[in-house]
Amino acid sequence: MLRFSPTAWAKLCFLRDLGSTEIGGFGITDLDDPLYVLDFAMPRQRCTPVTVEFDDEAIADFVDDQIDCGRSPAECLRIWIHTHPGECPRPSMTDEETFDRVFGETDWSVMFILAQGGATYGRLQSRVGPHVRQRLRPKVDFSQEFDCSDHDVWVAEYDANVEVIDPFANHRSGMLLGRGGVDDIERCAASEWVAS
Repeated sequence: MLRFSPTAWAKLCFLRDLGSTEIGGFGITDLDDPLYVLDFAMPRQRCTPVTVEFDDEAIADFVDDQIDCGRSPAECLRIWIHTHPGECPRPSMTDEETFDRVFGETDWSVMFILAQGGATYGRLQSRVGPHVRQRLRPKVDFSQEFDCSDHDVWVAEYDANVEVIDPFANHRSGMLLGRGGVDDIERCAASEWVAS
């Protein structure tokens, strides 16, 4: 199970809904509880309705900032989180290729996807000993304190770090993307059928 603090979950959902593109970032965890996401951090990125591309310099700056905060890479670079604007959270071929290329040599890592409609996909891969690929369900840990929603700070983080490349940006969010539409649902259902 991949657990989220109520504040981290609220922030992720809020940022997901700010635009019509994907967004991406990393789960910030504690060394003693590596599958408990305390915060969601977004380095600078270029986003389309189907991709997220992190800026290389921004990743280096992000790692430096996290180290300055006393965190190790295991606490800030192992849980890759991104969103899908449609209803289907299943990883695309690009998602799978990125996960393998970027995280394929780490001892463990997680890919987590939150779709617009709330559906999720999570997977842990471990390369210590026998290679393991395990699906993870998310859980919001409401036993933990909810710090508060800070929409102004979250919007400022989004504006500072997300460059939107969206040919549909002049249209109402989701109208031409199939968000909640038949095409998106059929595509997800088809991928579920092929996977089973």
